[in-house]
Amino acid sequence: MESAQEPPPAIRTAGLTKLYRGVAAVDHLDLTVPAGEVFGFLGRNGAGKTTTIKMLLGLARPTSGTASVLGRSPGPANSRRDVGYLPELFRYQGWMRAGEVARFHCRLARVPRTDTDTEIERALTLVGLTSHRQSRVATFSKGMQQRLGLGLALLGNPKLILLDEPTSALDPVGRHDVRSLISQLAAGGTTVFLNTHLLSEVEKTCHRVAIIEKGSVIAQGPIDELLKGATQVRIRLIEPAPAQTDLLRQAGATSESGWFVLHDIDDDAVANLVSKVVAIGGRVAAIDHVSRDLEQRFLELVGEERE
Repeated sequence: MESAQEPPPAIRTAGLTKLYRGVAAVDHLDLTVPAGEVFGFLGRNGAGKTTTIKMLLGLARPTSGTASVLGRSPGPANSRRDVGYLPELFRYQGWMRAGEVARFHCRLARVPRTDTDTEIERALTLVGLTSHRQSRVATFSKGMQQRLGLGLALLGNPKLILLDEPTSALDPVGRHDVRSLISQLAAGGTTVFLNTHLLSEVEKTCHRVAIIEKGSVIAQGPIDELLKGATQVRIRLIEPAPAQTDLLRQAGATSESGWFVLHDIDDDAVANLVSKVVAIGGRVAAIDHVSRDLEQRFLELVGEERE
């Protein structure tokens, strides 16, 4: 029996490049975003994230290279019908009511008129703004405006949603709600492309990430793989003798503030190493496992690239 064929990537770029006056904002970017996953797009300010998103939306033309979104070129307007987008900086007319803003965006998204009311109710319910449908945008807090923007990105039930800093103005409860919503969307088959500086949110939400620096991807893949080998084991000895120190250094340990630090070593290897140290008279004061998080790994990768 033949296995089911994997769906094409929701986003794919090959050598995607954008030059402004000869300077590369995006430089031969190779990116693959699997369909139905939550994908984190990470990088410092000025790394090329926004320019990349503009090219994926057809708002900027690449200088060279190719890009496909849901299997289509991002240029034509009809290729964006299945794409929702929440920009980082947005503003709606304060005198408009939330329902009016949503109705206007339904027209932009070409939602059939017969489905408009149902679609508005669905989107506002997902972001917790149903009771504020008749409220004017000027009365909304920053967090409520962020929720409204997210709701508008969901109109038309898009297959791909690009979110630029969707939790930046939200309190912890709001961030939790957005994380739950993103997971719900992915479970329903929607691809979520998430650009955020809150790396703790990425760890809780995303299946895969790509880290971009100077317009190019420097790391890409499942979060577990990017953090592989990112666990430290620290061993502290009481008055270590030269023979014990030599044994630890031969195993790859480095000395840091009284600790012997080892990288990318499993528990069995640690147990065997400690047994050998004890066998030659070593006295172990402490063993500590330190797992680096995505933020620390991000800083390491970006720092290596800059060097």
